[in-house]
Amino acid sequence: MEFALHHAVAAVGGLGGVVHLAGPWEGSALRLVVVDGLPEADARGFHERIVGRALPDGSEENALSGPAGTGWFAASETDRRADEEPAYAEVAGVLVVPLAAPRRALGTLSVICLSPPDADERCLVGEIASLVSERLARSLSADHAASSAAWPTRAHSSPLSEAVRSVSVGSWDWNIRTGELRYDVQATRVLGMEPHETRVRIGSWVDLVHPDDLPWVMADTEEAIRTQSLYGVEYRIRRPDGTTGWVQSRGRVIPGEDGRPGHLVGTVWDTTRTRVARDAVDDALRHMTDGFLAVDSEWRIMFVNAEADRALGPVPASGDRLLWDLPAGRAPGFEEACRRAVAENTPAGVDVRPPDSGRWYHLRLVPVPQGLTVYSTDITEARQRDAERESAARESAEQSAHIARLTGALAEAITMEDVVRATAEHVLRPFGAVRMAIITLSGGSAQTVGSLGYPADEPAALWAQDGGASPLTETVESRVPLFLGSPAEYRRRYPRSASALTDGGDRSWAFLPLVVSGRVTGCCLLAFPVPNAPRPEDRSVLAALCGLLAQALERARLYDAEHERAQELQRGLLPQRLPTVPAVDAAARYLPADRRLDIGGDWYDVIPLSAERAALVIGDVMGHGLSEAATMGRLRTAVRTLSELELPPDEILTHLNDLVSELGDDFYATCLYAVYDPTSRMCDFASAGHLPPVVVRPDGAAHVPRVPANAPLGAATPPFDVLRAEVPDGSLIALFTDGLVESRGHDIDDSVDRFTRLLAATAGDDGPPVAGGHDALDGLCDSLVTSLTATLRNRRDDAALLLARTHALTSENVAVWPLSAEPTAAARAREMIREQLTAWGLDDLVMTTELVVSELVANVVRHAQEPVTLRLLRGRSLVCEVSDGSLTTPHVRRAADTDEGGRGLQLVSALTHRWGARYSVAGKTIWTEQPLPETDERPQE
Repeated sequence: MEFALHHAVAAVGGLGGVVHLAGPWEGSALRLVVVDGLPEADARGFHERIVGRALPDGSEENALSGPAGTGWFAASETDRRADEEPAYAEVAGVLVVPLAAPRRALGTLSVICLSPPDADERCLVGEIASLVSERLARSLSADHAASSAAWPTRAHSSPLSEAVRSVSVGSWDWNIRTGELRYDVQATRVLGMEPHETRVRIGSWVDLVHPDDLPWVMADTEEAIRTQSLYGVEYRIRRPDGTTGWVQSRGRVIPGEDGRPGHLVGTVWDTTRTRVARDAVDDALRHMTDGFLAVDSEWRIMFVNAEADRALGPVPASGDRLLWDLPAGRAPGFEEACRRAVAENTPAGVDVRPPDSGRWYHLRLVPVPQGLTVYSTDITEARQRDAERESAARESAEQSAHIARLTGALAEAITMEDVVRATAEHVLRPFGAVRMAIITLSGGSAQTVGSLGYPADEPAALWAQDGGASPLTETVESRVPLFLGSPAEYRRRYPRSASALTDGGDRSWAFLPLVVSGRVTGCCLLAFPVPNAPRPEDRSVLAALCGLLAQALERARLYDAEHERAQELQRGLLPQRLPTVPAVDAAARYLPADRRLDIGGDWYDVIPLSAERAALVIGDVMGHGLSEAATMGRLRTAVRTLSELELPPDEILTHLNDLVSELGDDFYATCLYAVYDPTSRMCDFASAGHLPPVVVRPDGAAHVPRVPANAPLGAATPPFDVLRAEVPDGSLIALFTDGLVESRGHDIDDSVDRFTRLLAATAGDDGPPVAGGHDALDGLCDSLVTSLTATLRNRRDDAALLLARTHALTSENVAVWPLSAEPTAAARAREMIREQLTAWGLDDLVMTTELVVSELVANVVRHAQEPVTLRLLRGRSLVCEVSDGSLTTPHVRRAADTDEGGRGLQLVSALTHRWGARYSVAGKTIWTEQPLPETDERPQE
């Protein structure tokens, strides 16, 4: 039991401890049986003066009745009586652990603690108490001293039990003032003394300390006594029997009544085995081939072997000896890696090159509870070998990469220009060439399709050398690459053609044949600034690349022919020039998604209508390619035809929907149709699944009219909704397809908002929206397209943009008169016509206009119904309109010689530039147009 109490006191670093046992009968009081680390006189009053005060009322009974392995820690009171021992007033508290058998309480094990025990210390004391309880339960009558010697030898599975059996701990008490030193029996065993030598003088202990360790052990002892601090030393002893070992002592100074140091009490245990093992490890670490260095939690170097000192050092002999003071500690990334490894408690590795060492080391950083260990390995030779292998692999990879990049570039090349550009970019610099030319053969003649560093016709001239062979002709005839290593060799083999290429400063040349499907299509010429180029290993690569280049050139030739046909088709399907109409100035752009065909399904148009009105239309056939382009052409033609019939926008979309539906279930298209009337400044918008337009007012404000979207053509169910909105004079109307603004990952509404802001900003940069004509709109189109394509680099759809700037007719150019359906209406109409034309200065048109109006009004009086209205418009032509409330359709017919009527519309058709009829909810309007005299000034719009 004494041995167990030693272990308990040592486990918590306590001042001392006692064991109390209860009597064999029920309810018997506790009695002191074992004392450790306390003066005998003080131990007698331990129960009354410490345990009685430390445990609360009733806790003694609780301690006896609680299970073994649990315990209570009671903090010491801060006040004390005048006659109380100072030592007990300064303790942190007492830890009391019950000793219990299965059927009864045996007693308590108590330790006076200098600081509150943590969870591990409590667990260890509880384990010791459990072992004591087990032994007491088997033999309650055994002698206490004998019970300590006869400690149970049964194996326990707990690591704490193993530690108790393996560590031998004794206690001691040194009266500083008298020099008397008292040991317990276990302490004499640790120090190799006789069991009866429990009371000796301090000099006996001094004689035991190894002479090499005595100076610093005495210094540490005096420091602990002087500062009354915790005492802890590990030192070597020379036992009386001649053996040497290591021990470790821990203790605490106990002041006397006068406050000066009185006693130094503590424990001592044998650490020889631990120290020998540690010395063996240190010796192994010190002589191992790799470097080893250990630092504590404050980054101070605690151990370093010779290899680490050579690799990372030198380590300072004195001072703080911090890790960062080493040359390696200043290497980039070293400190950061060390701190990260400790913070994350994870091993890490880092390669460093200490300054001025010229060598590389791999450092393995392993965190330990006390700090960090660093293992270093010289990897200089390994890195050199790796560098050599990497250089060879890099050179091989670069060669492969050159071929891969050239292959990819040639695969993507479309035109001849693309092929030449790809060859120049991926062949010249990688192979050390400075000039290049690609020559093709067609019809027995050579042509330079692309060159870099040569005049356009100089390489091809090698084909027509008179009276001798040339390297070009020989390469074509032999189909084998030809390499000329110097100007002398060139002049010797081809004296007649040498001056053409040797006068430019080149020193070697390569002529590579271009062979496709068994026939030679040309030759690639490379010139080098150094002799005997290219290198032998590069020549085979260049020979292999010739086939790729020849295939790319053949594809480019076929593409050029196909592209020309596609462009002709596109020019036939889209308007080459937008018509000039009085109501709007217009400009447009088309951007195909497939640059190989330059053709798609988007279209736009501006259609002149009667009464100086203009129709703006834009559409998008879903998809892009020849099939979609053909569908687009049919729709555009249908729109122009239906517009000539003066149908309203909703009816035009209805007919287009029927047309697309007849094409099949896989055909869909969107369309936006708008009609602008310059006399009323109103615009009618009708949409079939298309994006709404953007209108920029003359003051620069931009907005998006809420045009009903409806469903796309081919999926819609008529009727189509129409929005009528006022568009001020000088406004800018933008119609566009989704391919112009759509961006992957963005909502289409957000894309339209971005386009609206961009349009307003760009239009404002080009001046007031009302300013400028067709040229200004062309520039605005280019600016918009440039800005949009820069942000939409991966467009997958065709795009079209149509801009129109409106021009309204002022009231001075419009005249309107109501008429009655009476026989005198024609006479009144002629009178008003004469007056208005005279006022406008159009006297030359009075006669023809009177005849036209007479016929139109006469037809209305004869066949139609009221209300009747006559309107004249002076724009870029003279427009005459007669409206009535009837929906009857006038037709031109051929009158017989005997017919009295039927020649009025023939006369109207002969006297006017064009005429027609349009219909509305209120009735119909017959209109005519006459060109203005050339001398007449254009009216103000």
